Amino acid sequence: MLLLFFVISRTIYAQSADVVYNQYLDFNLARFDGDQDKTVELGERILPNADKLPEKARVNFFFGIGKMYEDDDQYDKAITYYEKVAAVVPDYYVAHRALGYLYLNKAKQIEKQLSSSAGNSAMEAQLKSAYAADVKMALPHLEKAQACDPSSDTLEIIKNLYQNINDSADLIALTDRLKTLSKNCIDILTDQ
Repeated sequence: MLLLFFVISRTIYAQSADVVYNQYLDFNLARFDGDQDKTVELGERILPNADKLPEKARVNFFFGIGKMYEDDDQYDKAITYYEKVAAVVPDYYVAHRALGYLYLNKAKQIEKQLSSSAGNSAMEAQLKSAYAADVKMALPHLEKAQACDPSSDTLEIIKNLYQNINDSADLIALTDRLKTLSKNCIDILTDQ
């Protein structure tokens, strides 16, 4: 009896894993077709069951979900899923580029608030701290992206950010860090 229960529950799990994987394939097709509404619908349907996807497919799905949320201007949700990708595949610089620019965008929003808070020293101090925190979140991601796919624009942004937070030591060591980070770059995720 216990064996029968085990076989039945395993079959149900396999079927549901197959269903989730088929939804994942539909999600990718909707992304490819540029159907944002269907992408969102399928992506959010898969999310509670994403653990049933094979690991590489799950990582690819998380990148797709991150991109979906980024395109929908839900930046905090996008960051959540890009961070998951970067944690599992730390050399996948595309996720790092997305994270770097998303954190940079947050820092720029704080910078705007900072310029309008002149005269309020308590608010100014709080905003400067928040700005520095977001910059420090952006920099490692921007550096990995720069190391793997050099861009004069990104390099200039990195240098400016170090100057903005008065971190000359890390700015001086940037070239050596970029050389180290340029090893093992991955530009494509696979499901297999």
